[in-house]
Amino acid sequence: MNNTIAMRRFEIVIGIEQLDQLTELLDRCAVRGYTVLKNAGGLGSRGVRDPGDVLLEQENVMVVLACKEDQAQKIVNEIRPSLKGWGGMCLISDCLWLEGPAVSY
Repeated sequence: MNNTIAMRRFEIVIGIEQLDQLTELLDRCAVRGYTVLKNAGGLGSRGVRDPGDVLLEQENVMVVLACKEDQAQKIVNEIRPSLKGWGGMCLISDCLWLEGPAVSY
């Protein structure tokens, strides 16, 4: 495909209480851009998290980012020990970045 760059895509789901720690970790890895989606719900190691439940105090967030392979390995090395304590999940997949007017990878 023309105008695309091979990248690695991270989808990270954690509790909102760990978001600051995750963003600090991403800063240490020199990540230049990511998206945070709040009120993520589902079933996982911490049970059911329903974003529509007004009595539920715990909230999940999903962080999505894309980076080149060398940076992806740095992120993996940094995030693996933290995820063991945080819970949640991290999915990594191959993707293509469509070049546009602004580059934030």
